[in-house]
Amino acid sequence: MKKKALITGITGQDGSYLAELLLEKGYEVHGTVRRVALEDPDHRLRRIGHVLQEVVLHAASMESFPSIFKVFRDVQPDECYHLAAQSFVSYSFEDEFSTLNTNINGTHFVLSALRDVTPGCRLYFAGSSEMFGKVAATPQNEETRFHPRSAYGISKVAGYELTRNYREAYGLHASTGILYNHESPRRGHEFVTRKITSHAARIKKGLAKELRLGNLDARRDWGHAREYVKAMWMMLQQDAPDDYVIATGESHSVRDFAERAFACAGLDYRDHVVIDQQLFRPTEVETLQGDATKARERLGWRYDIAFDDLIREMVEADLAAQNNP
Repeated sequence: MKKKALITGITGQDGSYLAELLLEKGYEVHGTVRRVALEDPDHRLRRIGHVLQEVVLHAASMESFPSIFKVFRDVQPDECYHLAAQSFVSYSFEDEFSTLNTNINGTHFVLSALRDVTPGCRLYFAGSSEMFGKVAATPQNEETRFHPRSAYGISKVAGYELTRNYREAYGLHASTGILYNHESPRRGHEFVTRKITSHAARIKKGLAKELRLGNLDARRDWGHAREYVKAMWMMLQQDAPDDYVIATGESHSVRDFAERAFACAGLDYRDHVVIDQQLFRPTEVETLQGDATKARERLGWRYDIAFDDLIREMVEADLAAQNNP
């Protein structure tokens, strides 16, 4: 009998790669989507369009406990991957209330529904390196203290603590993956990496002239989302739940990313990038670099995609998209 997996946020970058992985492993895959996505499938379901006939979608809102409860009752999943969130950090400064409400309540609703309806279901919660924020040490591991610097980071710390509390209080197999920045050609255009690669492609094709960016010196640990979803699955195959940092262990600046992306398009980023003070965060996170030793030793997870190869894949995909709009 097939295992059943439920993915909240299946239409996002991570959800689409995870759906592919689970289908390859023979799972029956279910996903939650907002009702508006079902009404605009060409746009909102584009990342999972190629597997749409192989997954079962359920209309649900992360802000509605009854709708989440109903999905758990109907699906009876063996594994749940809770990825849905308002995840764009800059937006969380503009609307702290909806970010906190959606992310914290949504996670609480998922945990509560799981406990009430399918307590044997294993849960993965998507944490974030933004939980570390103003870092106490570099690199960061599972023992590094949290000091979030945005409503998004705060909401993820709350979700982490909720997940741990439900694990300890009710014996749930609930794990958190503290994932560092992970990118791909499926990354949303609002995120700085995709903003860079898509603009490099547009400038190359003569469709734009400049790219406005904020802090070029901010450093991040960037990996490929396709590899990171494997770690999510590995966590739920363990006998005991736990929390894991998932990262490459390398740190690069936004400037590094821009320089290499524009070079992939045969351009010099200095001719096109404009610093815009309005794009700086009110409280900046200067450096994030993860230590995934625990994941390597306990899960057997390995990351081996080079930084340059990730950027090249993204730029080539954006150049191809300009050729086939």
